[in-house]
Amino acid sequence: MNSPSPSEHPSEHPSEHPSDRPADRPADRADATRPRGSRPIPAPAPGRDQDRAPDPDPPAGRLAARGLTLGYDADRPVVDALDLDVPDGRVTVIVGPNACGKSTTLRALGRLLKPRAGAVLLDGAELHTLPTRRIARALGLLPQSPVAPEAITVADLVSRGRQPHQRWWQQWSPADEAAVTEAMARTAVTELADRPVDALSGGQRQRVWIAMALAQQTDLLLLDEPTTYLDIAHQVEVLNLVRQLATATEQAPARTVVTVLHDLNQAARYADHLVAMRDGRIVAQGDPGEVVTAELVAEVFGLAAVVIPDPVTGSPLVVPEAPTPHPATVPSREGHTP
Repeated sequence: MNSPSPSEHPSEHPSEHPSDRPADRPADRADATRPRGSRPIPAPAPGRDQDRAPDPDPPAGRLAARGLTLGYDADRPVVDALDLDVPDGRVTVIVGPNACGKSTTLRALGRLLKPRAGAVLLDGAELHTLPTRRIARALGLLPQSPVAPEAITVADLVSRGRQPHQRWWQQWSPADEAAVTEAMARTAVTELADRPVDALSGGQRQRVWIAMALAQQTDLLLLDEPTTYLDIAHQVEVLNLVRQLATATEQAPARTVVTVLHDLNQAARYADHLVAMRDGRIVAQGDPGEVVTAELVAEVFGLAAVVIPDPVTGSPLVVPEAPTPHPATVPSREGHTP
């Protein structure tokens, strides 16, 4: 869109000389000293920035939430007045029981759900006020169980991650090619480039989807339950990749990852920052070694358990207490002669 010419908005470019003003509009000192034809600098509107109190709790990282309240209808909110700081260059994992607001919070962080109150902040600005293209260049989102177009190949799907960088006059560039090549190499799917996505295993498909998100070249990556429907071997494969994404290499900087997981032991093993939620609020957050305790497991999940060090990683390992035995079956005394 072309910018309007000055003649289209004459009121924005006043041409009257101070001597031409009516008597009831005397020129003030600023008007008298301002060069002819220059635009006045408007005074700040009352109640704007000069009256705004500084944020008492400024975000610690690029992505944050302040007073975030979320819901899907007129009923009670799913998430209520939530404050969250996502550490840069780390893996943040959100855990909690079903329907506690984990995925709802992640959807809001990715601008898929507009807050009822409060705000999601990206680089200090409210997410819902930012242009879509700017968000797509800063933040990648992989939803639960994404579905690929039928018969699409791995290379074609990963290439779709470059859409935020396309222009009508330049649909594909060497930079696009390099980004796709790097994303496929980092997720170990280069050898699958020509294969249809629907012919891959669950773990391979998930790595391809993550490669597409990486091709966006965003510093922030949101993953909603990336291990859903995967067997244990493929779960570990995907989570190892997530862990690698938050590790800087010579070829790529560390990315900030936020993911939702159901398995508390996996969350404690792979997270740098663990967020435990229940009933739409954060119960505890911080280093998994400090957050995951028997008391927290009981409060958040209603589960009696002991927490011991993982014998491999040393991270907290939750072991549920022994199940309650079934009542002993009383032998029938029917036909018994005393």
